[in-house]
Amino acid sequence: MNKTIERIAPFAFGFIALGAWQGLVWALGVPSYVLPGPIAIVQAYFDDHAVLNQALLSTLSVTFAALVAATAIGVALAVAMAASRLFRAAIQPWAVILQVTPVVALAPFIIIWINQPFLALVVCAIIVAFFPILSNTAAGLASTPADLQDLFRLNGATRWQTLTLLSLPSALPSFLTGLRISGTLALVGAVVAEFVAGSGGFASGLAYRIIEASYRLEIPRMFAALVLLGLSGIVIYAALGWLEAALLRRRNGA
Repeated sequence: MNKTIERIAPFAFGFIALGAWQGLVWALGVPSYVLPGPIAIVQAYFDDHAVLNQALLSTLSVTFAALVAATAIGVALAVAMAASRLFRAAIQPWAVILQVTPVVALAPFIIIWINQPFLALVVCAIIVAFFPILSNTAAGLASTPADLQDLFRLNGATRWQTLTLLSLPSALPSFLTGLRISGTLALVGAVVAEFVAGSGGFASGLAYRIIEASYRLEIPRMFAALVLLGLSGIVIYAALGWLEAALLRRRNGA
C-alpha cells in the first residue's frame, strides 16, 4: 500500500496544484496575458500543436545528437585520463574551465564560427552535457579495487584486458549516473543555444517558439512550449533511469 501511495503522490500533488492554479486565476480574474490558467495553456497547445510538436522534435534531435557525442567524448577522455596521469593533469583543468563558463556566453561565437545551424546547436549542447559523463566515468575508473587490479596483473592480463574486463564494468554505475545527469543538461544546452540562435533570426526549436510568442504576447502559447520542455526533461530523465536500472540488473545477473 505504501508503494502505491508513493507512486500516486506526485500525480495527486500535480492535480491539486493545477486545480488551485486554475481556481485562483478564475477567482482573481487574472488576464491570460499576465498568467494563463492550465485550461488556457492546454487550449493554446491544441490550437498550435502542429508547430509546437515540430519545434519539439527539432529540439529533441539536437538534444539526442549532443548526448551521443557528449557520451563518446566524455568516456574517451575519462579512459585516457585513467591511462595517463600526465594526460589527466593536462586536460582536467581545461574541462573544468569549459564547464563553468556559461554556454550563453559561448553560444554566439560558436554560432558564428560554425556556419551550420544544427551543428552549432549540437556543439553548444555538448559543452553543457559532457562534463558529468567525464567526471563520473573518471571517478568510477579511479575507484577500481586495487586488489582486483593486482589479481589481473598476477594472472598476466594486459592493460587492455584489465580496462575492458575490470575497470569499465566497475565504472558502469558511475558512468550511468553521469549519463542520467547529462541527458537533462543536453536539453538545457540545446534550449539555451536555440534562444541565442533564435534571437539572431534562426527559426528552430521550442526556444524560438517561446521568443516568437513573447513578441506577440501569446503567453498561453509560451507556457505550452515550456510545459513541453518540462515534460521532455522528465521523460529523458526517467528513460535514462530505466536504462540504468536495466543495465545494472544485467551486470549483476538479476
